[in-house]
Amino acid sequence: MLDPALNRIDSNVEHVHLIAVCGTAMGALACMLKDRGMTVTGSDQKVYPPMSDFLRQRGIAVQEGFDVGRFVRRPDLVVVGNAVRRDNPEVSALAQQGIAYCSMPQAINHFAAAGKLQVVVAGTHGKTTTSSLIAWILHHAGHDPSFLIGGILRNFDCNYRTGDGNSIVLEGDEYDTAFFDKGAKFFHYRPKVAVLTGVEFDHADIFTDVGHVRATFRRFVGQLPPDGLLVAWDGDATLDELVAGSPARVMRYGRSETADWRIDAVVVRPPWTHFDLICRGRLWGRFCSPLMGDHNLANTAAALAVVERLGVDAHQAAAGLEAFAGVRRRQEVRGVAGGVTVMDDFAHHPTAVRETIAAVRPHFPAGRLIAVFEPRTNTSMRRVFQDVYPASFDGADLVLVRRPSAIEKVPEAERFSSPRLVSDLKSRGLAAMHFDTTEGIIDFLTDHCRPGDLVLIMSNGGFDDIHRRLLTALAGRSASTEG
Repeated sequence: MLDPALNRIDSNVEHVHLIAVCGTAMGALACMLKDRGMTVTGSDQKVYPPMSDFLRQRGIAVQEGFDVGRFVRRPDLVVVGNAVRRDNPEVSALAQQGIAYCSMPQAINHFAAAGKLQVVVAGTHGKTTTSSLIAWILHHAGHDPSFLIGGILRNFDCNYRTGDGNSIVLEGDEYDTAFFDKGAKFFHYRPKVAVLTGVEFDHADIFTDVGHVRATFRRFVGQLPPDGLLVAWDGDATLDELVAGSPARVMRYGRSETADWRIDAVVVRPPWTHFDLICRGRLWGRFCSPLMGDHNLANTAAALAVVERLGVDAHQAAAGLEAFAGVRRRQEVRGVAGGVTVMDDFAHHPTAVRETIAAVRPHFPAGRLIAVFEPRTNTSMRRVFQDVYPASFDGADLVLVRRPSAIEKVPEAERFSSPRLVSDLKSRGLAAMHFDTTEGIIDFLTDHCRPGDLVLIMSNGGFDDIHRRLLTALAGRSASTEG
């Protein structure tokens, strides 16, 4: 049992060990600590590329597996990752040896964000893209921000940066902090500027219902300082009551006439989306975005409202936006083979699936949109959205659904059914198929894809490396045909 009195960060920390270091955010934190001149070590059960290479290249020693004898060389502080269970052998060693420990967000707030103006982006959807846009536009405008974000920014080929500027951009997660702290991760941050992109039910393994989710976000916005700024989406009337409880100044963004930051005059000319941004009734700037879809217009408006608050003018912001290379796994084109485009996206929530399909459709008009979906999150593997998912795929020409690979983790009575989703899709007039394996999906696509098709693969995981394997198979088919 860990001693709560040891949940602290002392002033003389020189050696930090991270348990479960190979997570995206934990790996970024390890690198930020290394940048500060600390000795950094880590351990994890699954040490493999690209994270293993990423950490090794930065001089961070990562040990395979968890070992009760790990702390022969006693660290000054141990950071316990969110995925770590209380029965982890290294947690037992912590308790036995009385070593100081903390959670990942505690460490981020103490080491990375200390003394900086914190910009925290929160919400059910769009956090990664919005925080990435803010970080990149600030950087492009010469503000040299720090950031730690849950996705890889293609402009930096990295998800973190230690800048010399006075601001840090953080993706604020409502998921619980650690086994010893069941509060949301974003409770540990101290934002001066916050973004709220919207609130829907998600994380069914953590939250009981949407009321529970809303209470968590209500507490978050209630912690903002009176001289702070909350930039909140105006497309959901249920947010009105939630944001009204914030002591900070509130500005809304979206398409309504009452929005403080209003998106106007939208014109889609693939691969660009042109729009105006109206700030309190006056044109602030005209913009050209490389991102697709209405949801990304909203994410962009939120980012522009934030950077304006931090001293970036409209011309600087426009230049930064046009140079934004996007985020890996967010509408990322992984390649084209045999005339077939393979796109990777993180979408898994029904709203994200619907918006992603709608976003990419106008940009690929020549062929079919084939949606490939892997229910993999703790929520999507549960039946909570079983009746909601079918309408989310309405914009697709063909839907391929994989059986969740980890469905056994979910109690049988609560399990999502891929065959039922396929049946419901067919009832809506959509062509749909169910597959037990990733290999079956690849074989089907290799046989049935046509030049001009877009294969949109949606999952929050690696999906058995389906993107690379499919491109290889399609290229092989094309070479065989030409031969």
